[in-house]
Amino acid sequence: MWCRRLACLLEVPGRLTGSTGHRSPRLPGDRRTIPAAVARWHHTAPESLKCAWQLHGDHLELRYADTLMRFDFVWLRDHCRSASCYNTKTNQRSLDTASVDLAIQPKAVRVDETTLFLTWPDGHVTRYGLEWLVKNSYEGQKQQVMHPRILWNAEIYRQAQVPSVDCRSFLETDEGLKEFLQNFLLYGIAFVENVTPTKEDTEILAERVSLIRETIYGRMWYFTSDFSRGDTAYTKLALDRHTDTTYFQEPCGIQVFHCLKHEGTGGRTLLVDGFYAAEQVLRQAPDQFELLSKVPLKHEYVENVGGCHNHMIGVGPVLNVYPWNNELYLIR
Repeated sequence: MWCRRLACLLEVPGRLTGSTGHRSPRLPGDRRTIPAAVARWHHTAPESLKCAWQLHGDHLELRYADTLMRFDFVWLRDHCRSASCYNTKTNQRSLDTASVDLAIQPKAVRVDETTLFLTWPDGHVTRYGLEWLVKNSYEGQKQQVMHPRILWNAEIYRQAQVPSVDCRSFLETDEGLKEFLQNFLLYGIAFVENVTPTKEDTEILAERVSLIRETIYGRMWYFTSDFSRGDTAYTKLALDRHTDTTYFQEPCGIQVFHCLKHEGTGGRTLLVDGFYAAEQVLRQAPDQFELLSKVPLKHEYVENVGGCHNHMIGVGPVLNVYPWNNELYLIR
């Protein structure tokens, strides 16, 4: 389950030292200390504050779309998307990062309504879309949600009435696949109905979404209450709320379950939104949330049954968050 036109072009002879601006005049007999340069903001148009920029010794500050961003000059040179620096067909950098002077500074800066232009000491020109800079800046990423989700408990999910997707629609139409993926990405679970109850048909379904990962159990496998593996899942004991593959270095992102045959009683599936639970911890006990997200634990799987001898260890905190915006992305 799964900046208006810029009124001027800044030309800086030689290397830039300190911030941009005009040297203040010093009158005879004036003993005041006058800074070598006074930092000032450059706007895209006198009457507009939509985009403004300011140069410092090693970085550029850019204010755009209500976001104040800082870009190191080395970063700006290294991320150049010109044809000689970046291969758009492979989405890979062509520029040798080690060749970038760590003290590099732009010789000229210009901004128009949509684009930042930087001219480097060797004459190379780098162009950046302002929207791209917002999206890829550290400050912009702090404001972005990487994975929008709908958090749920039993009542919320019941009221949402999330529809299942028919197997034929899922396999044969983009609309069916899209509906399934939207459900999965928003809620963390999704269902496909009317799947032929065989391992082979289940595999075809899984490959519609992604490559199937090889594990110590195989790619696709049966499990039933026969204790053929050293795992409680292969017994008749009920399994309470838990997470799987915590002992993998990279736990599984999607798991597919298909009940092929059911005899007797029991066997109900219990599903819990761990992200909803983590949100409750964050609200009610933020210090405990911080503990769970910062202290790494050793997660182990030990198996020594029949011909199966496995000992796997994965290390990481229970709650994994992106460091730039504290967004939860993985629960071990």
